[in-house]
This record gives sequence, structure tokens and C-alpha cells, in this order.
Amino acid sequence: MKKIKLGLIAASRSFFDKGLAAQMRAQILAVQSECLQWVCPGENETANGCVESLAEAEVCAELFAREKVDGVLVAAVNFGSEQGVAWTLKKAGLDVPVLLYACQEEASLAPGSKRRDSFCGLISIADVLRQTGVKYTVATTPVGYPTDATFLRDVQDFMGVCRVVGGVRQARYGQIGARPDGFWTCRYDERSLQRLGPTTVTLDLSEAVAGVGRFPDGDARVARALDEMGACVSSGKTPPSALLKMAKLEVFIGDWVRENRIDALGIQCWTSIEQNLGICPCFVMSRFSDRGIPIACEADILGTLSMHALHLASGNAPALADWNNLHHSDHDLVNLWHCGVYPVSMAERKPCLAPHSILPVAGAAPEENCHGVLNLEVKAMPATLTRVAQSEGGGWSALIVNGDFEKQAAGTVGSYGWCRIQGLIPLYRDVILRHYPHHVAFTEGRVESVLREAFGNYLGMTLHGEKK
Repeated sequence: MKKIKLGLIAASRSFFDKGLAAQMRAQILAVQSECLQWVCPGENETANGCVESLAEAEVCAELFAREKVDGVLVAAVNFGSEQGVAWTLKKAGLDVPVLLYACQEEASLAPGSKRRDSFCGLISIADVLRQTGVKYTVATTPVGYPTDATFLRDVQDFMGVCRVVGGVRQARYGQIGARPDGFWTCRYDERSLQRLGPTTVTLDLSEAVAGVGRFPDGDARVARALDEMGACVSSGKTPPSALLKMAKLEVFIGDWVRENRIDALGIQCWTSIEQNLGICPCFVMSRFSDRGIPIACEADILGTLSMHALHLASGNAPALADWNNLHHSDHDLVNLWHCGVYPVSMAERKPCLAPHSILPVAGAAPEENCHGVLNLEVKAMPATLTRVAQSEGGGWSALIVNGDFEKQAAGTVGSYGWCRIQGLIPLYRDVILRHYPHHVAFTEGRVESVLREAFGNYLGMTLHGEKK
């Protein structure tokens, strides 16, 4: 997971006790989380390391800009100076997420007691940020102590928001090949996507096929890939020649990803690659998703974005599925399926390689050219599902919902799992009425609130799907 640099503005006001302000600043900086790096003025750079005056705001702003912080925590350690906060963010010039939090009183109020009045001050700070056009997030427990477990959870969730917002805005998405002609549902406007943030990097599928052909059979990197592949799946009846092509394809894509700084990608996974290379790329795609480079089927670049956002939010491998099949007797249960491309980390048991179950039967390619899909059943796990879509006018929307994968007697071939979603039928209607495609991305864990904040508040998407 990317280390998040979180700038701290300890917002103070001179009317209030400086010792209490310094105490709260110290408690905030003492909060540690994996991949968190605090960025804050030192106690000798501003009064107690807090921000109140114009001069202190400029010191803090220069620090944030120099360190290129990924997000900012505005903590009202007392009533706080709303102008100090606003000027810091303006001068820093960083369009990053902002989290608002207020520190609680030490004890009940009494005449002559030291007090913070942060409860009131945070409202003033928020109003000034609204006036200056700064988008912000409010902690789920907006007033409390930095030593509370709720504060750490809010910071960790906010780090996820920073990863999604920053990651999507700066993303480079690869597209290897064209979408299948029959799937208009995978069309998108590349120029509108660029305005949202991500850059699309294209590669003709013929170049990938030719690149695979240039690797000698004895290449050391190909041999390592073969060993790793054999360790994570059962090869079944897959011919060694097909496994060798998969290993070469993996090395080729890895080189292209590194050379072009690709964050995630989509690939034309049928039928040209079967006809011209002689394998299905599903297993290779699965392995990249497990390594933090999600790959979407059918050159679905908005599916790529959806997978990438899930990975940024959770740190877990994502998958792209078809809304495939409603359970015949349980209408809150959906089979999320794809040909055989899910990450091995999601498997209930060791997956097995097999030929594609559809393409040979349909006459699209002979079975000997269709090895490489994973027969994989998803383990029981909580999950978050999402899909980003684009309207005819270029606007953006996102479907976000929680689900739970569970063991069911009903099964099939390929990669699949039965996911329980409360209110599935109303959600299904929303998918159709709000023009979402038949692909949905999912990952292990609950990151719905992170995605809703990142997509809705900071990336300006219209959100659909009720919060569960």
C-alpha cells in the first residue's frame, strides 16, 4: 500500500490555553498506522507547532507543498482560527482531501476552567472552507479525543479516501486491444476519462502477440514465472506448451506495465488472442490482479477504473464479474461469475486450470487454443461491489454496495461465487434504470464509505445504490 503523507493543521486561537492545544497536537501525532506519515510544522516553526496567524499559515502551507501531502487533517485543538486554516490550504495549492475533527473538552465546564470550545470552532472552520470552495470530509465521530479508537478508524478510512482520489486522478490505464465488437456495453469516452483524471495508454493486441513470440523458451524470467504459476494452481490437463505461452505473456505484460507506468489495465481477452496466440489470458490476468495491477476483461476500461479504486481503498485484489445469475429460490443471492479470471487469493480452495467452457462450444476457437481459465470458487467473505459508469453527456456515476459471499450447493465452471446482497432486486432495477453495464467489480472487505466519499465528494460522481 502506498504510504500516505497526511498534513496536520492543528488549528488554534490565542484566547485559549496553549498548553491544552499543544497536548492535543502531540496526541494526534502519536497516533500511528501502517503507511501513515504525519507532516506538521515543528514546535519551533510555529507556536507549539499549531496554526493561527497568517505567518504560521504560510509556514505550514510551504511545508505541505514541499512534501506534496496526499491529504490534510484539520484538527481544531480549541476553537481554532478559521482564517489560518483557509489560508494554509489556499497557499499550499494542493487539491487534496481534507478531514475535519475537533478535540473534546477535558472535563465538564465550570467557572474559570480551561476550555477548548472546539465544538463551536469546527463549524466556523467548515463554513469558511465552504466559502472558499474547499471540499472536506467530516470525521464520523467529529468531536472526541485522539486516543479514542474511533479517531484511528477515521484516519485509516480517510487514508483510503486519499489513496482513491489521488490514485484515480493520476492513474495511467493500459488498454491492450479493442473491446469485443458485440459488447457496446464496454464503450467509453477516452477524452472525458482524461478530464476526470486517468490517462489511457493503448497497445495493439498484435504487438502483444508478437512480443510473446520473441521470448526464447529458455528465458530465465519466463522460467521463474512458470515456477510461480505451478505453485499457486493445479495445472490439470493444461499442456506445457500452453503454460509456456502464459508465462511469456505475463513477462511481456509486466515489462510493458513497468515501461509505461501502468496502474491497471483492460485487455481484449477473446477471441483474437485465442486464435492468434493459442491461449486464454485469464490466469495471467488473475496473477496481475493479485500483485496489485488489476486487469479487466473485454478491454472494459471503466471496469478497470472500478477495480483500481477498490484496490486503492482496500489494499486487496479486486475482480471484475458479470451480474450472472439470480438464485432460483433466494432472491437476495446472485452468482457473480466470469470465465475464469478471479485472483487466486479469493479462492475457497486451490484453483485448477482448464479450457474455456464457452468459446470452443460456440465455435469461436478450438479447445486446444483455449487453455488458461481458472475454475475457482470464491471463499466466504465480506465484500464491496462497485461500478463506475459514464452518461451520454459525459457525466459520471458510481454504484456502490456491500455484499457477503457464502458457500452454496449450486456451482458452475469458471470463476464464480454466490454473493448475498440485501435488497438485491431493487438494486438490480437500479442497475438497469441508471444505465450500469453488466460488469461489476468487487473485492474483499468493507470499503463502501471510503468509495462513497472519494467518488461522490471529491471526484464529483453521482452515487446510486443505498448505503447498507
